[in-house]
Amino acid sequence: MNKQAQNLLMELLSTASPSSMEMDIQKKWIQEMKPYADEIRTDHSGNAIAVLNPEAEFKVLLAGHCDEIALVINRIDEQGFLHFDKMGGINPKAAVGMKVTILGEHKKVNGVIGVNAQHHGGIKGDFGLDELFIDCGAKSKEEIDEFIKIGDLVVYKREPEILMDRYITGRGLDNRTGQFIIGEVLRRLSKKNLNVGVYAASTVNEETNMGGAYFAAAGIEPTMAIACDVTFATDYPGVNKNKYGDITLEGGPVLAKGAPINRKINQLLESSAKELNMKVQYELTSRATGTDADRMRLTGKGVPVSLVSLPLRYMHSPVETASIQDIDEEIELLVFMIENMSGNESMNPLDD
Repeated sequence: MNKQAQNLLMELLSTASPSSMEMDIQKKWIQEMKPYADEIRTDHSGNAIAVLNPEAEFKVLLAGHCDEIALVINRIDEQGFLHFDKMGGINPKAAVGMKVTILGEHKKVNGVIGVNAQHHGGIKGDFGLDELFIDCGAKSKEEIDEFIKIGDLVVYKREPEILMDRYITGRGLDNRTGQFIIGEVLRRLSKKNLNVGVYAASTVNEETNMGGAYFAAAGIEPTMAIACDVTFATDYPGVNKNKYGDITLEGGPVLAKGAPINRKINQLLESSAKELNMKVQYELTSRATGTDADRMRLTGKGVPVSLVSLPLRYMHSPVETASIQDIDEEIELLVFMIENMSGNESMNPLDD
């Protein structure tokens, strides 16, 4: 990954994009894509779609969701403390003691998630978000009401960092890395003579309802679609590999196998990886993938889908960690596959 691309990735990871409030990151991504895309589309859900070769009959949709998990304010008490619920898969134990930024309509407000001192008993056993609160330094409800309202969204105050020139860590790598990957694929393909149309969709709301993916696929009516997301790495202490599989950072892109996945697309990905002498890993998605692929698949007459994932440590925490090498290899794999497609490929698994 060159310095320019790395700077873009860090910029995306530094931009708050909670589910339902993805506008800022979408505008940045659109500006980055404009020099390379034949056209840019948006829709009422908030998706941003960069297109190459829009006249092609065969359409390849790449979807990477740009939203991140967040907190949402649901009560302000008389002392000015903020109480909250989750917007996506928040782990209460990971929230304790974190710095946060409340995204008020007119002003961003800093705060901390309070934690009872160990001297006073600390927090014991399992607990929920309803037992936590945010302290902004306000002395009363009236003081904080000027800046914060019910329904305002909150993100962890956590900037991305590079570890040992090898890994990238921060909040919301799930799945702003996917948004970055599909953008880089389109950028590199913009220099190629393509036989297929390419639709790189930065989708919204995956962490909450996957509505963005549905509207993107319904509007584009692709011949095939690939969700670019993250999956659980299992290469750190305390993970049961017998139960959760063996997925490692720097082990290569992860291909899904299961009932939702189109075998013809996976064959294209596998043959491309073989020609590139690239390692791939596998995960099982027997009934559903839990990603944008599930919603894209069920649009129109049915869309053949696959899922290519980035191995990720510490999912849905403020310290999600991924490999720069894996990001580069996923981009390389998708670019190679798409640039070598004829546009006559059949996605029907019954065709020989």
